[in-house]
Amino acid sequence: MSSQQTSGFAGHRSIATVALVVGDYDEAVRWYVERLGFVLTEDVDLGGGKRWVIVAPANGQGARLLLAEASGEDQASRIGNQTGGRVFLFLETDDFSRDHQAMLEKGVDFREAPRCEAYGTVAVFSDLYGKLWDLIEPKRQR
Repeated sequence: MSSQQTSGFAGHRSIATVALVVGDYDEAVRWYVERLGFVLTEDVDLGGGKRWVIVAPANGQGARLLLAEASGEDQASRIGNQTGGRVFLFLETDDFSRDHQAMLEKGVDFREAPRCEAYGTVAVFSDLYGKLWDLIEPKRQR
């Protein structure tokens, strides 16, 4: 099947929200808002200690993050390791140097120095629970 075929699906579709297992709603919100400059777009009390908490990059596009507080030992064991140590999420920017510097100033833990790859400028960082991310400025298509 080619990338152009849709298997009968038509219209616009996108991945809108990605769930992240976190240790504490408020701690996670603070980190994403203060360190990455995200905005809190929703915080709805669902009862029983559960909340619907969404953060997203300010002035950005793409998927939002649902911060899902771990419920029970099995979920808690996944905090910070949802992908077995691989980079989980990719934060794209139009200005790597600007955002890298701002994130360093806010105390974001970069695991490596920035590097230039065939696909763009990139550096791996971790969130407050150790989940790995790429900050990436993709190469512009000509």
